[in-house]
This record gives sequence, structure tokens and C-alpha cells, in this order.
Amino acid sequence: MDLDGLRVAITGAARGTGRLLAEAFAERGAQIFLSARDVVAARRVADAISQRGAGRADAFHCDLAAPDSVRGFAAAVADRTSYLDVLINNGAAYIEGDDLADVSDDTIESVMAAAGGTGTVLLTKHLLPLLRASSRPDVVNMISTCGEVGHRRSGAHPAFYAAKHAHAGLAEILSHRLRPEGIRVISLFPPDFVQDGPRQADSDLTAQSVIDCVVFAVGQPRDCFIREFHFEQVRTPHS
Repeated sequence: MDLDGLRVAITGAARGTGRLLAEAFAERGAQIFLSARDVVAARRVADAISQRGAGRADAFHCDLAAPDSVRGFAAAVADRTSYLDVLINNGAAYIEGDDLADVSDDTIESVMAAAGGTGTVLLTKHLLPLLRASSRPDVVNMISTCGEVGHRRSGAHPAFYAAKHAHAGLAEILSHRLRPEGIRVISLFPPDFVQDGPRQADSDLTAQSVIDCVVFAVGQPRDCFIREFHFEQVRTPHS
């Protein structure tokens, strides 16, 4: 799929799924603005992408738990481009735990801000003018089955569940309110998945399969509003 010249901002792109997203769009000719809390790691990813020669990438620091950092990233993107075609809200601080007391108050505060709460709301707000300046704007939300009503199968901490429900609520109302402007809001609700695997029917969902869904949705004609992707989990004898 040719996404040549597309301008794409991705959070949490220094490693894992975020890095694979950046690479997938760059391989198709996109210009990437990638961010992470670890800006050194983000620069390594950007350099590797730019050296491959299809699309190119620039790296920025962005801590979604720190509002000033979020605003700084948005301002840095605005300094480099007059419009943005795709915002991928991927960054999230994942933590495990069955009980609220399993983690500190500071950790809960950080997760609530960085896993789909305050940080995601603020970044989307501050990049919305650039998206509105695009002829084909998309907002992609990497949520989680933890954001689905009634889902209880993840080992994630309750704070992560709460943050992902906030992310899902944001995505739902933005999809309704931005559609008249032609801005598509695309949300993915994958279960806990693996970074690599055989990609077979009886295996866990892989990051590459999730990324393929994102690329597919963004590449659709503008009359095609794919609002959500929901995924079946591998069923175990006790599930």
C-alpha cells in the first residue's frame, strides 16, 4: 500500500509495537514524527528508518505523563510541518497487578496520565489544528481489550484498565464529533499480544497483525470510516 508523503506522528515509538508502526509507515514512504520518553532510543529508531531511504523520520522527547512535555512535542511537530495526516496514539505505560495496592500512588498517577488519559487527550487537542489542515486526516488509537466493557481477562492493574476506558471514551466521542469534518477516528482493541509469533489461528495475536490492521484502515478511501477493530483471543480450556 502506497502511503508516500503521508505525515505521521506516533507516540511510544522507541521500541515494540510503536517502533514497528513507525517502520511500517516509513517503508511505504511516509514522513514520521516519532516520540518516546527515552529520546536517545527514539533517535536510534529515527536514524535507522531514515537510512533505509523510503520514508524519513525525526525523533522527539514526549512523556505523556507530563503535560509540558506533551505540549512541547506538539509544538515541535508544528515547527516542522503545516499539517499532519495521521496521529497514532500508541504510547502507554502498562503495569500488572490484581490489587490496587500492588503499585504506588505515583505509579497509578503516571499510568492514568500516560496510558490513554490526560496525556492522550492533551496531545490530540494540541495536534488537532495540524490534522484539520490535512486533506486526509486520521486519528488512530491503540487502546486494548482492557478498554472494553466487561473485559476481565488481562493481568493488567486496575489503573491500566481505568486509563484504557478513558481512552475508549475519548475515541468514541471524537469519532462522532469529528466525522463531519472528515477526520476519521480509528480505534483498535487488541488483547494482550506478542511481538512475534507464527500468526496461526491457534496462536496469540502478534504485533504485526495489529499493525497490518492500522495500515489497512489508514489506506482506505475517504468514504470508508472504520471506527473500531475488535479481536478474538485464543481460547484456553478454562476461558
